[in-house]
Amino acid sequence: MALLERDVALVDELRRARNEDACVEFKHNNDDPEMIGKLVSALSNGARSIGKEVAYILWGVEDATARIVGTTFDPDAKLVGGQAFVFRMAQMLKPSPAFEFRTVRHPEGKIVLLEIPAATIAPVEYSGTAYLRVGNATPKLSDYPERYQKLITNLRPYVWEVGNAKAFVDADAVLELLNYPAYFRLTGQKLPDGRAAILERLEAERFITPDVGGRWNITNLGAILFATDLSKFDEAVSRKAVRFVAYDGKNKAAIVTHRQDGRLGYATGFSGLVEFIDGLLPKAEHIGPAFREAVPLFPQIAIRELIANALIHQDMTISGAGPQIALFKDRLEITNPGQPLVAPDRMIDLPPRSRNPMVGAFMRRIGLCEEQGSGLDKVVVAIEELHLPPPVFQATDASLHVILYGPRPFAEMTPGERALAAYQHSVIKWLEGEKMRNASLCDRLGVDRRNAAQISAVIKEAMKEGYLKPADPDHPRAGYFPNWA
Repeated sequence: MALLERDVALVDELRRARNEDACVEFKHNNDDPEMIGKLVSALSNGARSIGKEVAYILWGVEDATARIVGTTFDPDAKLVGGQAFVFRMAQMLKPSPAFEFRTVRHPEGKIVLLEIPAATIAPVEYSGTAYLRVGNATPKLSDYPERYQKLITNLRPYVWEVGNAKAFVDADAVLELLNYPAYFRLTGQKLPDGRAAILERLEAERFITPDVGGRWNITNLGAILFATDLSKFDEAVSRKAVRFVAYDGKNKAAIVTHRQDGRLGYATGFSGLVEFIDGLLPKAEHIGPAFREAVPLFPQIAIRELIANALIHQDMTISGAGPQIALFKDRLEITNPGQPLVAPDRMIDLPPRSRNPMVGAFMRRIGLCEEQGSGLDKVVVAIEELHLPPPVFQATDASLHVILYGPRPFAEMTPGERALAAYQHSVIKWLEGEKMRNASLCDRLGVDRRNAAQISAVIKEAMKEGYLKPADPDHPRAGYFPNWA
């Protein structure tokens, strides 16, 4: 019912805006396949050229007056050479936009609405040729080099954050679905008086955008950050909720002691999630200068930063998948969907490349994670201070898997773990403008400097694995750099 109501309102708005909008075309019954195919190419390219996300063709509307006259056009029943018209058109368009025909039962007559997404990765071609709309003509795009260049400049990959999580909702629903008081609190702003002022701020942040008929769209950005309940949105958003499971053992066959499926948006639920996990962590005994003290199994900054990275850098376009956190007796595992954009062995030193820059920018703005490029080095430093095994970053085609291990003395670390610790330590030293030395690695691994021979063996193994290189080839013991430095 909401879609029908929205389509009626959309038709009326497009009729009103028609003379001002180059991305709207009216037809009566003209169902010529070649005309439609070229027009789809032209409107998709034209929409991207002028910064619009969608273009439309309406059948059943008189071109000169925008008066509804009804139509006999039925795209689902139409055949072209014995082939279904809609299927054939999808094949003829390259790259084919996800166009959609809808029949609108308007009070004044039947309308067929064709919704055409703007071009994204390349100009849309019909039968091998890209077109553009110029006035009432549909010439080849190649005949207008200046317009072609503008289109190429405007082309960009799909940005998940600006998509709609929920469309055509009224103001009351916006304020019910989004935790707007938390937004104003977290950004240090006074809550405005009046609904209009609140909506104005949410629109300025691109959490909502105007829809037709005086309604609003809630964007994916607004929903993922400030949803009061993610389950009230479609699966594309609701499945991005963080899932946490704690096991009373070292594998998933052990008894589940705690399970929590997040429901709040990331901005409102992040701190509570970190505190919840921190409260479940067993304590390890740390011997300080004067006394023994119980400290968490992992440094909180490591948990906080790695969870933030999982939220910010996940591939939101992978359906049915979201961040997952698993706590075992000896380790914490954090998984987020999507192959990382930076190689795992360079994540400590290289600036991150995020698929979701708007989410990341807002999370940093309200202080929920470190400034860009300074997070994982702090994680490694905090782990080194407690002499923990090195964190492991594992990439697959579909996810990034990060493992934090609990306390384990040098003697119980594997040769591979010791070599990885040496590599990560060399990266930290390189970022500090220093060389890794035998003595500094002793301190990092909690080995008495009188047993430096053990560390020399670790360095030898790390060089064998290709992690390290001498800072000065003529004086190999003068210090070490990461292999890429």
